[in-house]
Amino acid sequence: MANEDFLIGANDEHGVNPPTSGKRTPVVPGLNRQIYENEFNRVAKNKFIEACMRQDFSVFDVKPELQDISINERIRRINSQNLTLLVTFAYNAYGETFSSASGLEVFYSPQNIKANQSRNLAENLYAELIGGTSQNGRGVKTLDVGVLSSVNCVSSLIEAGFMTNLREARLMINPLFQTEVGEEACHGVCNYLGVSYLSRDNLNNYPLLRSGSQGNFVYLLQFILNEYGYNLTVDGIFGSRTLNAVRDFQRNNSLSVDGLVGTNTWRTLLTLPPYPLLREGYRGAYVTLLQQLLESNLYPVGGIDGIFGSRTLSAVRAFQGANNLTVDGLVGNNTWNALTNFNF
Repeated sequence: MANEDFLIGANDEHGVNPPTSGKRTPVVPGLNRQIYENEFNRVAKNKFIEACMRQDFSVFDVKPELQDISINERIRRINSQNLTLLVTFAYNAYGETFSSASGLEVFYSPQNIKANQSRNLAENLYAELIGGTSQNGRGVKTLDVGVLSSVNCVSSLIEAGFMTNLREARLMINPLFQTEVGEEACHGVCNYLGVSYLSRDNLNNYPLLRSGSQGNFVYLLQFILNEYGYNLTVDGIFGSRTLNAVRDFQRNNSLSVDGLVGTNTWRTLLTLPPYPLLREGYRGAYVTLLQQLLESNLYPVGGIDGIFGSRTLSAVRAFQGANNLTVDGLVGNNTWNALTNFNF
């Protein structure tokens, strides 16, 4: 069976700014705001979709829209497809104030028509997630909710942490943690299906793309570009709009503006190491990553815009001072190493 014959469902729980109590953190000190559950769920789901596309799986996004939809509508969409399996991304809570409850757990339902396979999927997901993240493991458990029990496919749900735990609340908006959860979930899916996993950070896995290219990696390219705000039709065809978006991305990231998606463009699209030296006045994908990491470390930058301005400079200096680094406002190896440490 070819990888493209597997249809993988991806679901993120809850929408943007839901009014439901428990779908957000308490006010986070330093950020002075609440973090909504979907700030994690949606990004982790998208990283999972990217990883699945890289494996050449076919993917069905249950909820591509930002706003929330009902459980019944989710189930209707899921059961309208002939899914091989479904993975749902969620974040747990215990009460409405910060507490010590913490850790990652994966659920399946004994009521699912494919309960044994669902448990097997959950076990594979859990093994990779615990092995690849810094999270405390709470085990594989059972849960009777619609996206697990009322769907016609193998189904598991990941609760990646507790939004009512201060450390894990910060992880919700950490881009490296979001990516790791999506990647390890895909790795678990590969293990469940018995296929090899192609890693994200091996650039040999990414082909050279150009105008006229077609296929799954063009789907992946378009999907990633849309995460940068390009609003492309994800059709797997490298046409004029995709070419213009690639050139614009290259221009904004100080890359050769040739419209070819080779090693340097893939590396920057994915913001893979080695991380470049950054300073005030720079812009681009790595500045966006920097700003996201500063925010998750509780150093607000006044908005994630990919521009290294005065607010970002102040946040960098404050972070450096608090971490016994040279306070020069330059983001070099030592500052990157401190920012990318999950164990805060």
